[in-house]
Amino acid sequence: MIDFGFDKLALIGAVALIVIGPERLPRVARTVGHLLGKAQRYVSDVKAEVNRSIELDELKKMKTQMEDAARDVEQSVNNEIKQTSDSFEESWQDATGGLSSSSYDGDSYSQPLSLPPGSARPKKNWRLKRSAVPQWYKQRQGVRRHAQSGAARVARFRPPRPIK
Repeated sequence: MIDFGFDKLALIGAVALIVIGPERLPRVARTVGHLLGKAQRYVSDVKAEVNRSIELDELKKMKTQMEDAARDVEQSVNNEIKQTSDSFEESWQDATGGLSSSSYDGDSYSQPLSLPPGSARPKKNWRLKRSAVPQWYKQRQGVRRHAQSGAARVARFRPPRPIK
């Protein structure tokens, strides 16, 4: 980068003041400032775009690595399940190989099991009996039966307006 010190900037300012003149120097300085700001924004946008593309490439690489690892885990799990099921089938065949087919009655397992007589759920009609306190007692004592907002209660107990 070009290194500008204070003495070099002062020299450039003095030459610009002599060449451009004091009337046009503020307008030129403002224009140069705007152009430098635009250039800095453009450079920062390019840097951000490059960083985004680098991060995107890294994410794509990481995605392929994760997919490969997941595929390897899936294959190893499937192989283990297959080996376990094969060994189970072999041991099941060894264990049931000596049994005769006449001792197995397939019809007895197809019927659903019946519940014992005392285990049936009791029939409760909870809508019929909601409280032990009778309704006439609740009405006499002023117990609220329904939820009301505060405004609804005020409107209910407000004395009627006189008719004019």
